[in-house]
Amino acid sequence: MKSDMGRRYRARIVAHIIYSAIISCLVELFLVTNISMIARYLEGAGRTSALTRAILEQGVAVVMVYLVLGLVLFAVTFMILQEPYIRYISRISDVVRSISEGNLNTTVEVMGDDELSSMAANLNKMSEDLRKLIEKEREAERTKNELITNVAHDLRTPLTSIIGYLELLAGQKALQPEMQHKYIEIAYGKARRLEKLIEDLFGFTKLNYGKIAMHVGELDIVKLLSQLLEEAYPNFVDKGLSYDLQSNVPAQVITADGNLLARLFDNLIGNAIKYGADGKRVLVKIRAEEETVTVSVTNYGYVIPAEELPLIFNKFYRVEQSRSSSTGGTGLGLAIAKEIVDMHGGTIAVSSDLNGTVFTVKLQIYFDINKEKFGSI
Repeated sequence: MKSDMGRRYRARIVAHIIYSAIISCLVELFLVTNISMIARYLEGAGRTSALTRAILEQGVAVVMVYLVLGLVLFAVTFMILQEPYIRYISRISDVVRSISEGNLNTTVEVMGDDELSSMAANLNKMSEDLRKLIEKEREAERTKNELITNVAHDLRTPLTSIIGYLELLAGQKALQPEMQHKYIEIAYGKARRLEKLIEDLFGFTKLNYGKIAMHVGELDIVKLLSQLLEEAYPNFVDKGLSYDLQSNVPAQVITADGNLLARLFDNLIGNAIKYGADGKRVLVKIRAEEETVTVSVTNYGYVIPAEELPLIFNKFYRVEQSRSSSTGGTGLGLAIAKEIVDMHGGTIAVSSDLNGTVFTVKLQIYFDINKEKFGSI
């Protein structure tokens, strides 16, 4: 690219030199011919002078005048041909100075198709890249501050409860065994929630920074979902929910990381249990096709507002109703789910209306890790 631009620049300079030389020669030829003709006319008319004789005799002084005039014509013609490029370079220089002063919204108009237009295009691209980089750094700073705020809030709440109940248990006042047992159960529940929050934070950090290696193998996704639902049975009972697993095939073997998929669907099922208590039922559907398998998890509880659906997979995002102590979390569960789906080259989507809130995951049956490009991983 650099050598090509250099050749084009040299070719343009050579072309301008040739054009300037041709114009100078033509003007010189015109002047010499016409001045000599006028000098001969004056001589024939008997109106000779020293200048006329010098022109007719082509004296050294006259030759020097012609030479100087030719050089002046050449220089003027060359400068006229170069003037648009000089102005363009000046505009590019002004933009470079503006960018160096921090004004990254400045651009230069790309005109023509030469080395200067390429320079202008590259300058505009550099300015845009710098602007995006700065915006990305600002977003990273904002995310870091948001992380600190959310972590402090989410960890402090259960930790405060644990400390409070332990202080009651450690107090001098004797408590009845029933109350002691109740306080211990509450503190234990809060400690488990605290453990889950920390696991989510570490899990998301590892996924987001590519610190988790994938171990792809064969697994039966119908069996996997059946096991996850059975393991979650106590949670279903606790929330007064029932579940139903429907599949168009009795078994479906796919290539994937079993541990990551277990975490993915465990998050979706747990999410359905949290927010689907009002609907009394959770439906899991599996639809296997020739190259893909689609899994949908539906709950019939709280309807997510349409304006919040595009934000549902953002890290730390939680709908307002989820901030209660019964359903609160880090807001990382669905962000983790999306990261896992992206790692497997699949898609995840959500819809929510009066017919239910549906999370739909589509995965490849034959997944080749070497062919995938992991976006943020």
